Amino acid sequence: MSEFTPHTSPSLAALDPLHRYCPRCRAPLTTDEIGGHERALCTACDYVFWGNPVPVVAALVEWQGQMILARNQAWAEGKFGLITGFLERDEAPDEAVRREVGEELSLVATSADLIGLYPFPRKNELLIVYHVRAEGEIVLNEELAEIRLVPPARLQAWDYGTGLAVADWLRRAGLGAQAG
Repeated sequence: MSEFTPHTSPSLAALDPLHRYCPRCRAPLTTDEIGGHERALCTACDYVFWGNPVPVVAALVEWQGQMILARNQAWAEGKFGLITGFLERDEAPDEAVRREVGEELSLVATSADLIGLYPFPRKNELLIVYHVRAEGEIVLNEELAEIRLVPPARLQAWDYGTGLAVADWLRRAGLGAQAG
């Protein structure tokens, strides 16, 4: 698994630009070091915004011997990644990744093997990445603009986010860690 480098932010806006006011009393939040980390906190009611990362599942989908890379509708032309999504309340990560593959590609996941856990500091997420084998007919949902089918031997990793999991999967599959 790739080595984690902690991300530190000196300002409240960098910590979490969406939380500038206390959700309890609406007083402005300030920052202070708590437990060795910069945290947003409210001096009026002692609320601490811990800023814990959000768990996100990602699927490196294998279908008919090909790996599926997807382009989200919101992404620029030529930018592809893995199938991703958020866990629902009381949903196990392996159930979530199977659900996401079904929702986004209309495929049935026949297996979901954990590749690893990867911090994604830019979005304050913890990526839980699986190698998913799937079957069925691909039908893209409204989130996806297009997909690419890539032979495993031609798959290239990228150096951030889910690309780190792709590199780990390539190494384990004996295909090296081809950087893109």
